[in-house]
Amino acid sequence: MQLNPFHLAFQVRDIAEARKFYGETVGCSEGRSSETWVDFNFFGHQVVCHLNPAIGANGKISSHSNPVDGHGVPVPHFGVVLTMDVWEQLAARLRSQGIEFVIEPYIRFQGEPGEQATMFFLDPSGNALEFKAFQDIESQLFAK
Repeated sequence: MQLNPFHLAFQVRDIAEARKFYGETVGCSEGRSSETWVDFNFFGHQVVCHLNPAIGANGKISSHSNPVDGHGVPVPHFGVVLTMDVWEQLAARLRSQGIEFVIEPYIRFQGEPGEQATMFFLDPSGNALEFKAFQDIESQLFAK
C-alpha cells in the first residue's frame, strides 16, 4: 500500500513548548520554521504547529469525547498508523517520559475485525493525538 504523506496544520499556545514536545518527547525531526510556526516530520508526514496567542500560556484547546470500545475518545484528534514494533517503542518512550495518557496503550477491538493497538494523549496545548498499529495493516486498516 503506497500512501502519500499528509499535511496537517494546527494551533499551539507556545512554539518553544511545541518544539520540545514534538521534537524531544515524540521524537519528530524539525523542518522549516519561523517565530510563529514550525514544521515537523511526523513519521513521514508533515505537521505544522502554528502559534495562536489567543490560547494563552495556561490555556488549552478543548475537545469532546465519544465512546469507542469502552473508552472516551477525544474529538478532534490526529495521529498516524505505525508498525507494531514502532508503536511499542513509542509507547515505551512516552511512558518513560511520564506522559499522561487520555487512553493508556492497549489492544482495541480485541478478537474482532480491525483489532488494533492504540493510545491517546494530549500535547501541551490540548491537541489530542492517537497512535495506532495493526498486526496486518493490509487486511485490518479498513476492516468491517
